[in-house]
Amino acid sequence: MFSSLRSRLWLSYALVIVTALSIVALILFFYLLRNPLLYRQTIQQLKAVQTVIAKRDETQPIENVAQRAAQNFDVRILLFSRDRQLLLDTSAGKASALPFPQKRLLSQLPIMRDESGAAWLYALERLPDKTFLVVASPRPRISIVNLFTDDLLPAIIQSGLLALLLSLGLAFIFARWIADPLQKIIAAARAMPDAEIHPVPPQGPHEVQELARVFNSMTERVRASQQSQRDFVANVSHELKTPLTSIQGFAQAILDGTADSESSRQQAAQIIYDESARMHRMALDLLDLAKLDAGTAEITMSAVQMGALLNTVAEKFAPQSQKAGVQIQVEVEPNLPKLTADGDRLAQVFTNLVDNALKFTPSGGTITLRAILDLSGNPAGKQANFGVMLISVIDTGAGISPEAQLHIFERFYQSDPARKGGKKHGAGLGLAIAREIIRAHGGRIGVRSRLGEGTTFEVRIPIKHGNK
Repeated sequence: MFSSLRSRLWLSYALVIVTALSIVALILFFYLLRNPLLYRQTIQQLKAVQTVIAKRDETQPIENVAQRAAQNFDVRILLFSRDRQLLLDTSAGKASALPFPQKRLLSQLPIMRDESGAAWLYALERLPDKTFLVVASPRPRISIVNLFTDDLLPAIIQSGLLALLLSLGLAFIFARWIADPLQKIIAAARAMPDAEIHPVPPQGPHEVQELARVFNSMTERVRASQQSQRDFVANVSHELKTPLTSIQGFAQAILDGTADSESSRQQAAQIIYDESARMHRMALDLLDLAKLDAGTAEITMSAVQMGALLNTVAEKFAPQSQKAGVQIQVEVEPNLPKLTADGDRLAQVFTNLVDNALKFTPSGGTITLRAILDLSGNPAGKQANFGVMLISVIDTGAGISPEAQLHIFERFYQSDPARKGGKKHGAGLGLAIAREIIRAHGGRIGVRSRLGEGTTFEVRIPIKHGNK
């Protein structure tokens, strides 16, 4: 019955309200038990008699006035001297003697007891002649049932019922204020796989609003991830379609005899080999990306001399650079400390960057591999072996447009192939893999480029203490 959050909140508020009203009723009951209405009425009557005697005609002796008042109002009147000696008692010989009343600290009622222990309510006043006038009456006997029904029950039924109804209404409003935004989040979460999700407006208490904002952020990430997966599948399908079509077409040409000469068969076999090699490289790249995403890629850390690594990469591309008429030069800062990194993975990164630079640098251009120590965040100096190593790959090629720079590290993204006569190079996974490798080393990679002025890729990798 009370399984929902809204009903449980309402029940909790209701229990709190009922408990509060019960405590108030209990306190009121004990107050009335100690000071019931009948007691208060009796004390008011005693004070009225006291006023009549105090304001008597001065020609009338106080004893006569006191006797008449005692008979008419059925009270007991006592007169004490200034030194608190009994001067008059209208019930002398008829009831036990009453002492001069003493105020009790823990009693809210003016009560005193006679010699037999009987309780009397009284009213005390000091007269102008310094004597003390006491008007007393036996304390009335009342039952708890009468006290409850006469004094407490009407007030509880009238005010308590009104307060309870009003409080329960407010409790229902507060429960909806908290639960309704949560219901909207639940409904959005249930519809999430199958429908277009709209942001949940932050409503209700601060914590619920924060939950709505976090939920909206999560849905955006999920939507982006789903879109990325769809794009990934579409891109993989597209990239596989081209080589598969070529392989199928030339294989069919060999089978049906269309390639009827040795040279045409050799050409068909070469294309089949090249396209299958392209598919194999793409499969390896996708496997690399999957491992890097999952954190399961093998990263073997060791001391790496960046100058030697960059020289090795430059030597690897020497034949291609000479054929393209492009000069590759290496600039390494003296006394550069070693990096703790995976040398093979870093070589894969810079091989990819140099390969891209060669593709888009015209004859007569230059590619520069530069490594320096960036100590801008370390005032202690180079001896501390802290800071960041900045490795740059700078070319004097055609450059990259600002729009392309925003997406260049995305998977399967390829900038305008028209820069190379419309020919595509690779599947667009190299820079995505490079970024993931650098991230695995705790670094970051970025690009700066202007059309017609060349491109600079910058890799920043932190230097750990103790590398020399």
